[in-house]
Amino acid sequence: MSTDSRHRTGLAVLVLAYLAFVSLGLPDGLLGVGWPSVSVELRVPTEAVGLLLTSGTVGYLVSSVVAGFSIARIGVGWLLAGSTALASLALAGYATAPILPVMVGCALLLGLGSGAIDAGLNAYAAGTFGPRQMNWMHACFGLGVAIGPLVMTTVLGVGLGWRWGYGIVAAAQAGLALAFVLTVRTWRRPGPGAGESTGAPAVPAGPVRIGATLALPAVWFGALTFAVYVAIEVAAGLWAFLLLTEDRGISPTVAGLCVSLYWGSLFVGRVVQGFVAERLGSRTVLLGSMYAMAFGSALVAVPGPGWLAVSGLAVVGFGAAAVFPLLTLGTAERVGPQHADRTIGLQIGASGLGGAIIPAAIGVLIGRTSVAVLGPALLLLSLAMIGLYWASSRRAGRPPAPTT
Repeated sequence: MSTDSRHRTGLAVLVLAYLAFVSLGLPDGLLGVGWPSVSVELRVPTEAVGLLLTSGTVGYLVSSVVAGFSIARIGVGWLLAGSTALASLALAGYATAPILPVMVGCALLLGLGSGAIDAGLNAYAAGTFGPRQMNWMHACFGLGVAIGPLVMTTVLGVGLGWRWGYGIVAAAQAGLALAFVLTVRTWRRPGPGAGESTGAPAVPAGPVRIGATLALPAVWFGALTFAVYVAIEVAAGLWAFLLLTEDRGISPTVAGLCVSLYWGSLFVGRVVQGFVAERLGSRTVLLGSMYAMAFGSALVAVPGPGWLAVSGLAVVGFGAAAVFPLLTLGTAERVGPQHADRTIGLQIGASGLGGAIIPAAIGVLIGRTSVAVLGPALLLLSLAMIGLYWASSRRAGRPPAPTT
């Protein structure tokens, strides 16, 4: 294959990866805007949305872990094609569901498809992409979350109904699944020596026992690092509005804008730090980002005026931006290339579990004390994340650099 052909193939794969991450975020954005209409039409209470979220989370956790162990058997290309087709089928089920139990079943299918897409793409990208592409790929998820509400708002605004919103996204997912089928052979991993040109370690040939992967302490420390990181990201966004309004005296309107600033800083940070990581090195940016999260959390924890907490949240968001992509990118360095796919699947699963359990536990703590406990909780979690990262990547007394 000529250099130009390889370049075009690599560009096509990169664009598909970006589009796939946009598609991962779309359903999240649809549900928030569409659920009031869904609950009225299906005659279910508002809190019934919890059934969809729980079912989807279960499917996501299961498939993300299983995907990491399945890539070697079926290949990344077929995993992505099948998982995207499953997600499309689930969204089509949403669009045609006559009763809530059908939607709950579809939520499970959607979680199964989404978890496998997430784990499969992260596993492939960690061995193929550089830090800039990795950060931008994860930024695309935020773009999808932002586009979802616009799609649902538009279809509701023109009187088409919420089912059309899911139908449109289902059709887009089906087109993406077809694109994965047509390009399935291009998703093969770089062969020996590829690491010289891409910076990514080539995956050695030969089967590796599952037990050998699970026996590595770095695998479990790494999974815990992901769980705590996502818990910080979710908890900060989930409870920030309550902190700003009840503890810092900020009006609801302004507080809402400040929460948007937090999520916006996460998106912008991934775009900006993609460039920075290639210039300064991934390890430098990753550690700096973790320390920034701890510093921002300390600003939130210190009693003071509202602007101090808002500044802290913005620092947490901007710092958090690069952590997930660069942690994923450095997985092979921490556990070895032969264990990387399975470990990434476990990490993705752990991130979903941590993002569900720990923020809920903080909510219980807030209910029993006050929302002011959010800042200290974020600070303790940030310090724990840094300690877990060092434990997961301990090599000759210092963490190794993720791929640059």
